[in-house]
Amino acid sequence: MKNFKFSSLLLVPLFAVLAACGGGGGGSSTSSGTPTLKSIAITIPSSTIPIGSSQTMTATGTYSDGSTKALGSTTNLVWATKSGGSSVAQVFSSGKVTGIAVGTETINATQEGVTGSIALTITAPWTMVSANGYQTIARKADGNLYSWGQNNWGQLGDSSTTPRNAPVLVNAGAATTAWKMVSMGEQFAVGIRAGTATTTSAGGTLWAWGYNLNGQLGDGTQTNRSVPVQIGKDTDWAYVSAGKGHVLAIKTSGVLYAWGRNSEGQLGDGTTVGKLVPTKIGTALWLTVSAGGTHSLGLLKDGSLYTWGGNSDGQLGNASTGSNVTAPVKIGTATYTAVAAGAQHSMAIGANGTLWGWGANSYGQVGNNAGTGAGITAPTQITSDNNWAVIAAGSLHTMGVRTDGTLWGWGSNAEGQLGDGNGDALAPVQIGTATNWVTVTAGIGHSFALKTDNTLWGWGRNQEGQLGNGKNTLSTTPVNVPN
Repeated sequence: MKNFKFSSLLLVPLFAVLAACGGGGGGSSTSSGTPTLKSIAITIPSSTIPIGSSQTMTATGTYSDGSTKALGSTTNLVWATKSGGSSVAQVFSSGKVTGIAVGTETINATQEGVTGSIALTITAPWTMVSANGYQTIARKADGNLYSWGQNNWGQLGDSSTTPRNAPVLVNAGAATTAWKMVSMGEQFAVGIRAGTATTTSAGGTLWAWGYNLNGQLGDGTQTNRSVPVQIGKDTDWAYVSAGKGHVLAIKTSGVLYAWGRNSEGQLGDGTTVGKLVPTKIGTALWLTVSAGGTHSLGLLKDGSLYTWGGNSDGQLGNASTGSNVTAPVKIGTATYTAVAAGAQHSMAIGANGTLWGWGANSYGQVGNNAGTGAGITAPTQITSDNNWAVIAAGSLHTMGVRTDGTLWGWGSNAEGQLGDGNGDALAPVQIGTATNWVTVTAGIGHSFALKTDNTLWGWGRNQEGQLGNGKNTLSTTPVNVPN
């Protein structure tokens, strides 16, 4: 037998063929051993985004071997709206999404043929808030009103008398135009809404709802309303302030009108007879007004201060107590830019940014560091600072915002209405350290404020749901009301 020798050169291609065919073993290839992407999960701080605000989404991929991995532009992840457009929300390659208009949109994240989705709701940001009594009402940028809290007389305006601990949409009533402003009274509300396309006035129409025993709704009746009803037909209303049982309103001309309870002369018409419809108060031209428990404050166009109504605790600032005043009377010679009437005390900001207070002070609500049983009968300067921008007087407490964006409170804190988690304060104390507050409002035992980012915050009593956070337990520090 002959022996055959195979050249080593001939063996090389033979082994190459065997390797290509998987010969010599049964293992899998490198490609078939690579984990494949099975699903994509998207997370975002909040699925509700106000118009103009942005949030950043993150995407996490889950693979066939159970492992997870952060996905992004480096892994060829593509973000897109399900609609394919950007009319409601705009999404960027980084995963940032911005609210454009009120509505809903689904955001998709796609990689390697796998798509993950998340549904977003775009809402209008808060732009205005008014607290009084045991309820709160606020306006959004889209012109709609939302309310929450006590509702035994229909003061929330949602067609019911059911209390709410979260915002509910105020019924539009017999109109469709946007709300321009709103003021919450103790158990009722009054608002101004934009006129129709044919309206030439810079003002708007007047509407009211809630408790009406004293005619404070101004519709000529004493019937409670759970839906906004229009007050007259005028379209030139510019400003309104609702108190305990009476209302003050200014037209675009600057002329003042008043209606509702008048037993202490708080309407300013020279009588103590209540009015069921808006009644013109003199011929003076007014800059702003504020309706309190039983008294009223107002500034004429030149900034001069006038007061009228009940004066049990010196809240009129006329250096006396006890005697009611039935028509506006000038107080001093100083000029002011803002006034706030509480239950039985008054506050004002001077033209130079200084703060002034007078009236009932048993809980330190005037803020002069001297809480006593006796009222302060004339405007008294509160602190030596001259950077006060906003002032709000509640029942037994006061809140203010300075030009540097800081928030301050003083007076009773029995229900946490000051927001600092401490006790009563006889002088202004700073609430937290934030410097982006823009406005504040005060009710009987709760307070609300807006920040520069249009977020809404409330604190204090919450038994009736007036904080709007879905609960009924008080909060001694500010809690956010989501958009």
